[in-house]
Amino acid sequence: MASERPLPPTQLRGAESGREFSHPGGRCHPGSGLLQISNQHNAGASTLEPTFFKMTEVDVNLDQVIPTTIIPTYWAKLLVAFVSFVCFAHSYDGDFVFDDSEAIVNNKDLRAETPLGDLWQHDFWGSKLSSNTSHKSYRPLTVLTFRINYYLSGGFHPVSFHMVNILLHCSISVLMVDVFSILFGGLQYTSKGRRLNLAPKSSLLAALFFAVHPVHTECVAGIVGRADLLGALFFLLSFLGYCQAFRESNKEGTQFSTFWVLLSILFSAVAMLCKEQGITVLGFNAVFDALVISKLNILEIVQKVQHKDKSLENIGWLKNGGLLFRLTLLFSGGATILYMRWRIMGTGPPAFTEVDNPASFAESMFVRAINYNYYYSMNAWLLLCPWWLCFDWSMGCIPLIKSVSDWRIIALAALWFCLIGLICQALCSEDSHKRRILTLGLGFLIIPFLPASNLFFRVGFVIAERVIYLPSVGYCMLLTYGFGILSKHTKKKKLIAATVVGILLINMVRCITRCSQWRNEDLLFRSALSVCPLNAKVHYNVGKNLADKGDQIAAIRYYREAVRLNPKYVHAMNNLGNILKERNELQEAEELLSLAVQIQPDFAAAWMNLGIVQNSMRRFGEAEQSYWTAIKYRRKYPDCYYNLGRLYADLNRPLDALNAWRNATFLKPEHTLAWNNMIILLDNIGNLAQAEAVGREALELIPNDHSIMFSLANVLGKSQKYKESEALFLKAIKANPNAASYHGNLAVLYHRWGNFDLAKKYYEVSLKLDPLAPGTKENYNLLKRKLEQLQTNSV
Repeated sequence: MASERPLPPTQLRGAESGREFSHPGGRCHPGSGLLQISNQHNAGASTLEPTFFKMTEVDVNLDQVIPTTIIPTYWAKLLVAFVSFVCFAHSYDGDFVFDDSEAIVNNKDLRAETPLGDLWQHDFWGSKLSSNTSHKSYRPLTVLTFRINYYLSGGFHPVSFHMVNILLHCSISVLMVDVFSILFGGLQYTSKGRRLNLAPKSSLLAALFFAVHPVHTECVAGIVGRADLLGALFFLLSFLGYCQAFRESNKEGTQFSTFWVLLSILFSAVAMLCKEQGITVLGFNAVFDALVISKLNILEIVQKVQHKDKSLENIGWLKNGGLLFRLTLLFSGGATILYMRWRIMGTGPPAFTEVDNPASFAESMFVRAINYNYYYSMNAWLLLCPWWLCFDWSMGCIPLIKSVSDWRIIALAALWFCLIGLICQALCSEDSHKRRILTLGLGFLIIPFLPASNLFFRVGFVIAERVIYLPSVGYCMLLTYGFGILSKHTKKKKLIAATVVGILLINMVRCITRCSQWRNEDLLFRSALSVCPLNAKVHYNVGKNLADKGDQIAAIRYYREAVRLNPKYVHAMNNLGNILKERNELQEAEELLSLAVQIQPDFAAAWMNLGIVQNSMRRFGEAEQSYWTAIKYRRKYPDCYYNLGRLYADLNRPLDALNAWRNATFLKPEHTLAWNNMIILLDNIGNLAQAEAVGREALELIPNDHSIMFSLANVLGKSQKYKESEALFLKAIKANPNAASYHGNLAVLYHRWGNFDLAKKYYEVSLKLDPLAPGTKENYNLLKRKLEQLQTNSV
């Protein structure tokens, strides 16, 4: 400005310049054309007018020094949407990876046969909330969107799931333009209801930083990240709805719409039903109300309390502005939402183990505190430098800090040095705009992160990139403000602009490369090896992926490394024992599985696999005991009942075997192996009528299973129901044309039936598929001799 002298009130024309001015009385001058919220902190102090004018000058200049150009709002939003889409579009045709399998593919809540009401009684993974194994992650609205995806796409086709995630992130990034406009520019309206000081350059730049941040890849490329995306969407809608409540004001103070405040609370409830941290928007709304709407100066209030200033007795700024009433509404709404959630979920906490969050299990409070703070610094580093990203940060990825001599203490010191510096600036600066920006930026950085901080309850992870999706809003805000300050104090504007463009381009490239790693599990798991080589879960997942592909030798190597890194990793022991069992290395398999059940006595899968190994070693008594122990810890365990039935069949106890298999089919009606074994066992003991009845029952439940068709066809053939048997054989062959036994047994049926030409045809097809099948070859030779004999007799 040309002069530092305060201008007379009649010269302040805020409606033309878009500046925010305050007056000693806390009212807008009649000639300004503005309906303003007071920016006054010291009522009646006329000497403050020059200070307020100086603050206003900074308000205007900040957006002017941001090294970007002004473009219309709709073009800004289109640019943000386009950039965010380009960053994450590469993930559109990825597979279901990592947690997607449990939360989506194996989640019965997505199926049409599951009543919609069950979604409100189950957790995110489809388990009952009352179950001891439930993680208490209550996100029914997110699961509902998965169910809609499943219905509209006609099954588990990942493309549609991925596209919804991409579009959600694009929508959130576009909303961030409006959110940042309010955070940077405040809430000032003309008499016609148009908001002033839109901060177009600051809001665009911050929204671009948010749209291209690589740490968001897990939320967008990982389908289960939709919980965070939906939670963030309704978090922002709740905040924007709260801001909408203040579109009107008068000379007596701030006016607000109770309807919009209540709608904001409703949006917060929806956000929480998508992801738990959504409830934190109520806290942020309260901070925004106090700092931006009611213009509180926290430092000034603290100083007055310390000096027992009598001006504190004048609480008109509370009564007239309705702050207490609005805070009461927010608190009451939040308490009601949490109470309803508590009633639905029950009081039992989720069951986490030491490998999920080792610091929370440390006996020393000092060790817990120092490691929690180190985790905070790691989260901050992921925001600053999102180059080392990993799908999982548990199991030794970040070793515990147990002594102050650990060099990693430096990270804690750096974090708190920066935070304390920012907090002091936010509280002590004479610049009201700077106070608002820093406080809101820190608020957005910290408040949504609180549920993941371990301060209120134990969480089931060390670091999770998905939980900093919302806190990254605060980071992007502070980063933008920092570039504005740098640009203001340097003449090298082009260098600042080049740096901004460089950061955006680097982040875009990182997003694209990271999305390619999330396209399938092999790339995702292997990408983590270089980031967290000490993480046993990373080696376990690489090994599991190799085992699923049939590469047992490589899988064994990674499983062994997982057990070496974490000698109590029972799941790695269980999988390694399984592979060794298949390779007939029974002794080592038994040792591993026995150790697994010693470490975790209620590990039902390990008990069952131990029983299988003991059965293979012909130690039938021990095997039976292991099976029953597994059933003790998991009563609904159809696979264990199936293996128990096999044991009884080997022991020539057919009734016990039939009972075990019947239990398996009762618990899992689509258990094909159990149905087949029942049919075959009844056939072998000559009970053809019951075998036929069981086969027909199985086909009603699993009408398209060719193996059951085959077994039932054999029974019907022995019962001389040739026509029905033929139909089932042909149907089974149509479903599985390369099964030599299917063709061979149909040939036997024709052989018995006297249809020798067709018998000859199917014997030859069967032998072509499996030339070494001894039974088929013998029967074919018998048929040829029969045909030769018939030919001789006819001559």
